Amino acid sequence: MDFSDVNARGLVLVGCGRMGGALLDGWLKNGLAAGAVHVIDPNPRAELSDLGISVNGELPGDPAVLLIAVKPQMMAEVLPRLSVGGDTLVISVAAGVTIAAYEAAFPAAPIVRAMPNTPAAIGHGITAIIGNARAGAAQMALAQALLSAVGRVVRLDSEDQMDAVTALSGSGPAYVFHLIEAMAAAGAAEGLSPALALELARATVAGAGALAVAQDEDPARLRENVTSPGGTTAAGLAELMDPDHGLPPLMRRTVAAAAARGRELGR
Repeated sequence: MDFSDVNARGLVLVGCGRMGGALLDGWLKNGLAAGAVHVIDPNPRAELSDLGISVNGELPGDPAVLLIAVKPQMMAEVLPRLSVGGDTLVISVAAGVTIAAYEAAFPAAPIVRAMPNTPAAIGHGITAIIGNARAGAAQMALAQALLSAVGRVVRLDSEDQMDAVTALSGSGPAYVFHLIEAMAAAGAAEGLSPALALELARATVAGAGALAVAQDEDPARLRENVTSPGGTTAAGLAELMDPDHGLPPLMRRTVAAAAARGRELGR
């Protein structure tokens, strides 16, 4: 990744919690100079200053990038404290906060709204991005390069898609973690020890996800490959795929509820 302009002009990271911290770790591993980073955070990690990162200090007047990684509920307090011009790329990773809100705060700036997810912490995230009219090819490429440090990046056709992305991939890891909980509880109910059931559930979900990514095949085909007619998997899937009470209608309600909440946050 070519971070030469960012290294020269600086990057301001507002919020260095789980997501901001994961992004920072990815940037440093991919060539961003620690001295170019300026972190604003009320409870910064102790080791940041030891790395040569500026923490809650004087900010550059014209940074290459301002990345905002705070909770959406904090935006009304945070945005009025920040000021950048038209040469600074503004990137936000907050759910629900619209590009219009950032344009009101930074009227001259190119703005990219992004939605990563928590597997970014281990470099396996996926992030969706969309830019405003001022974000040209160079700014979009820079945003993609920065966010690629923690996983894959996809570009959206319109901002209207962001609430669905937030509900699916942004919130999705929590759904998968709950699936692991439910599978482990079901295994324990069938006589396994809770520890063994949890180990089996974790490894099964991780392995199946890795297989789905590695083979890049229709998941329905992968499911069929595991399912023998009249066998144990078929018996389980009969319950899971019930059109009225199975997983498909439940997941539809789950994602719809999360998307609706994202739209509420954006008002």
